[in-house]
Amino acid sequence: MTPSAPPKKKWSWRSQAFRGLVYQVVALCLIALALWYLGHNTLINMRERGIQSGFDFLLQTAGFDIGESLFAFDSSEKYWRAFLVGVSNTLRVALLGILFTTVLGTLLGVGRFSRNALVRGLCSAYVEVFRNIPILLQLLMWYLLFTEVLPDAAEAWQLGSVYLSKGGVNFPIPVWASGHAWAVVGLLAGAVAAWQYRRWAFAQFEATGQLRSMVWLPLGLLVLGAALGWLAGGAPTDFELPKRGEFAIENGGALTPEFVAVLLGLSVYTAAFVAEVVRAGIQSVAQGQSEAAAALGLSRGQEMRLVMLPQALRVIIPPLTNQYLNLTKNSSLAVAIGYPDVVSIANTAINQTGRAVECITIVMAIYLTTSLLTSLLMNWYNTRAAIKER
Repeated sequence: MTPSAPPKKKWSWRSQAFRGLVYQVVALCLIALALWYLGHNTLINMRERGIQSGFDFLLQTAGFDIGESLFAFDSSEKYWRAFLVGVSNTLRVALLGILFTTVLGTLLGVGRFSRNALVRGLCSAYVEVFRNIPILLQLLMWYLLFTEVLPDAAEAWQLGSVYLSKGGVNFPIPVWASGHAWAVVGLLAGAVAAWQYRRWAFAQFEATGQLRSMVWLPLGLLVLGAALGWLAGGAPTDFELPKRGEFAIENGGALTPEFVAVLLGLSVYTAAFVAEVVRAGIQSVAQGQSEAAAALGLSRGQEMRLVMLPQALRVIIPPLTNQYLNLTKNSSLAVAIGYPDVVSIANTAINQTGRAVECITIVMAIYLTTSLLTSLLMNWYNTRAAIKER
């Protein structure tokens, strides 16, 4: 006899799954109704008071300049382009800050386990000092360091072709040529080769236990790819060098004191919290793992890199994601020292157009989007880094 098909589930109020679905739909409807009521009531009150509303102002001429941007912008541009400049400035600080914070925080967290008392003490002192000073005060401290302590452009500190002054950091930049585009292509090819090699090396390590270079050889492939692309493009070597001007350092590339202050302040502050996250993650690994690594003859560095940190990642990644989100949102404090991030652009737009609700909505949407994308990426990485049983 063939087994009978399982009975189909019927939609019944006795079903817990059906009741849960109904409750969720009702909750979503109530939330949507509350949002509609708030928005509708706000528009009516604004109309009664003669306050203009709408996002049509984004197509109007901004009428103000932005002192720092990744692409050209002047007062004849539209408001939407001004917000785009603000978003690019915010992302530039956030992405570089996350990179520096991760490196510095990891080194500090690992340093807390050093057998050298001086290194261990310095790492602990760093964490206790910088995480207990408000981030706004640290931003002001770094900004005042650049604008008050450093010399003027005429007496700028010089290290080779790099100048450091109240105007920021000035450095040489390559004169763009086709060889640089080929170098980028070679770098991408090297990145693909490095990724494929790491996959192969990790598979070999799991199969045979033989350890191969997981850092230096992939890094060498990146450099080799970029070098081959640069040579294929004619090996351009021309640089635009900065030079002392009458009132400022001219030519070359430049990092403004506002940008450097924001980047340093956010990185130094958040790294103290990341160090504690890394320390807690390493301490969560059983002591027997360290003893087993020592019994296998692994060095202290190999033990940390191959045994302790991979197992600690499942504990480190979730709170580390929170620190990345905090760094991105704390970048809004850059308005206090005049860095033109998206909040600064929104404040200027509010003062000129009076569209406070719209500008605040745009800023909220931008930070919400960046936070959700960061969470999505880190959740994907958390899934990849999770320990899988065989």
